[in-house]
Amino acid sequence: MGKLFEEIDDTLRRWIAAQPMWFVSTAPLAADGHINVSPRGADSFSVLGPRRVGWVDLTGSGVETIAHLRENGRICIMFTSFDQRPRIVRLHGLGHVHLPGTSAFEEVVALHPSHVSTRAVITVDVDRVSDSCGWGVPVMDVVTQERDLLRQSAEKKGVDGLAEYRSQKNATSIDGLPGLPGL
Repeated sequence: MGKLFEEIDDTLRRWIAAQPMWFVSTAPLAADGHINVSPRGADSFSVLGPRRVGWVDLTGSGVETIAHLRENGRICIMFTSFDQRPRIVRLHGLGHVHLPGTSAFEEVVALHPSHVSTRAVITVDVDRVSDSCGWGVPVMDVVTQERDLLRQSAEKKGVDGLAEYRSQKNATSIDGLPGLPGL
C-alpha cells in the first residue's frame, strides 16, 4: 500500500505543513542502547528543499535525539494524519545538529517564531521518503493549540537558569552519550 517518493514535492510539502505534530526516532549504535521516539510540535518544522528538512529544537528534559545524531546521524521522522484521510509519511535520513552561531542554525530559526527555549537546530538530509496507509490510526478531532508551558518555564528560568538546566539534563543521553557540547 505504501509508496516511495523521489523527493518531497509541493503536494507532500503542503501535507507535512498541515500536520500539527510529528515523531522523531533515533537510536545509538550499541545493541543494548535505548531507542528514542520523541513527539514534536509547535511552529518549528520546515521543508528546506526536496531532500532536506529541519526544525528548531527546544530545551527538553533529555537530549537523546541530539546525542544519537552526534554519534551516528541515523534518524526517521514520522508524520501521521488524524483526520478523515488516513496517511503516514516517513522521512529517513542523516541528521545534523547545529548550534547557535552556525549558518544552518540561523537559516532555520529565521523561518519560525522566536522561542526563548531554543537550544539547537536539527537538519536532515533525507534519503528515503515513503508513505503508508495509516488505516490503524484513529480519527481524532485535533485541537490545534500550542501549550505555553515550555515558554513559561523557560522565561521563568531565564538565560542563566536555562544554562544550568541544560548542564544538568542535556549533557549526556540516558546511555551516557555526549549531548550538548560544552556542558
